Amino acid sequence: MQDLQALTEAIKVGNRADATRITQEHIDAGTPARAILDALIAGMDDVGRRFKANEIFVPEVLIAARAMKESMERLEPLLVKEGIQPEFTAVIGTVQGDLHDIGKNLVAMMWRGANIGVIDLGTNVQPDKFVQAVQEHGAKLVGLSALLTTTMPAMQTTIDAIRSAGLGDVKVVIGGAPVTEDFADRIGADGYAPDAATAVEVAKKVVAV
Repeated sequence: MQDLQALTEAIKVGNRADATRITQEHIDAGTPARAILDALIAGMDDVGRRFKANEIFVPEVLIAARAMKESMERLEPLLVKEGIQPEFTAVIGTVQGDLHDIGKNLVAMMWRGANIGVIDLGTNVQPDKFVQAVQEHGAKLVGLSALLTTTMPAMQTTIDAIRSAGLGDVKVVIGGAPVTEDFADRIGADGYAPDAATAVEVAKKVVAV
């Protein structure tokens, strides 16, 4: 059986076969779920760091994230059995009127890789659907994505709906190609993520406040 460092390395290079095999071997051998999870997270942390430094690009991140996802699917029953929970739950979606999902999917994968529970609502999501999901899942964070300037106003509408529902403690992070930090400040968002790697850092920072 290969050690957990080999699992971290498999995630870093996106080797799904090795990642799932090593994960399963450690599950079968009785390795604590937390130790396996930490090895997986270490791999995605490295991927995020290299992506932020422009050492790797979106295809490599997606490949690593898929290896992480398949390994997590093996590990999740053991995490539940051992009572290990995600740090917090986040709801994510592309706002109403916008059908783009690559950036949103990338952020969702990076969040999952950082031990954040993710409820992905998909694209063209109405404000009330975000509110409903936050209430249903007890989410502490909402991620809003928009790729079109014409759908950016829907971010404001969604934030207003969240606040009007009495969910003022829920933090909102926004991102997408036309979105800027200035726009995020103007509409009352709690954070702005220019890319998927930064989205992990921003999410944990705003929730900790």
